[in-house]
Amino acid sequence: MGDMVLVTPIVRALYRRFGAPVDVVSSGSWARPLLEGQEGVGEILLLDSRRRPYVFSPDQWRLVAALRARGVGPVWMCDLTEQTHALLARAGLGPERLVAARDHPFGPREHVVDRYLRMAREIPAAFAGSAPAPVEVEPKPALRVADASRVDAAAWLEGRGLAGRPLVLLQAGNKRTMRRFGRRQRATNVKYWPEERWARVIDGILERDPGVAVLLLGVETEKSLNEDVLRLVRRPGALNVAGEVPIPRLLALQERARGMVSVDTGPAHSAAALDCPLVVLFSTADPDRIAPRSHGAPVEILGGRIESLLGMDHGQVLAAWDRAVSGAVSAR
Repeated sequence: MGDMVLVTPIVRALYRRFGAPVDVVSSGSWARPLLEGQEGVGEILLLDSRRRPYVFSPDQWRLVAALRARGVGPVWMCDLTEQTHALLARAGLGPERLVAARDHPFGPREHVVDRYLRMAREIPAAFAGSAPAPVEVEPKPALRVADASRVDAAAWLEGRGLAGRPLVLLQAGNKRTMRRFGRRQRATNVKYWPEERWARVIDGILERDPGVAVLLLGVETEKSLNEDVLRLVRRPGALNVAGEVPIPRLLALQERARGMVSVDTGPAHSAAALDCPLVVLFSTADPDRIAPRSHGAPVEILGGRIESLLGMDHGQVLAAWDRAVSGAVSAR
């Protein structure tokens, strides 16, 4: 999800350059509700798995057939995997028709959005001399929230008894934490942060502003993690809403929230794209490359290029929260 949020600027740049919607190939059930209605997005073609052998992959057959039916045109390839390149080749889209990320290595400390926009200024060799001039766009993701999603979120908040309450969002889980097998605390789970520290962050936020509602987000499988965190929270005002917040509702909540605290995961990127003040806990990933970007709201990055989050204490997170909230107030 976060990767696709970071792709939205290149979609916007190509849409404005060519004056036509950009068809997007993606994977994941979240892709369609995230991308539908966003600027420049045309048809969304979904792929279940890139790694399964082609002979056993009806979803790959359908994608190749759809690309062939679509016709030959320029392609900007943000995926680095050989499997995806092979699928495009089956559809008649060889290297001469691609601008590929693997041919555009990162510059020093270059963010992935800037790399993609550098690619958007180019044209595949097969179409050289026939393309409009590049169009510059702001190098920051942007998301639109549909009116229907705002109505849905307002009704959901009303049903939860939260209408009119200021909201703080918290994302403790991620795909790595919630794998079916293995303890959350296993050494390979570099995004794990102890439940008691999440609880102290929640207590600190509620102490600073007792009127807010802290919503613990996540998919259905993250309910148990959130419950374990809530058992350690001392102050009232926090709710576990994992499994209740599909992506359109999530975007509407992020648009109206006072702020969000999150591990480095997809919803952090959508929050920043919607100008929700944000604190993000990074472990091994490099924030220079993939930090969430906002148009105007503060984004506080903690960690990055470290082996795990275990050396980070709740006081650091609360201090970053204070900076984000005060920065948001100053920006108004």
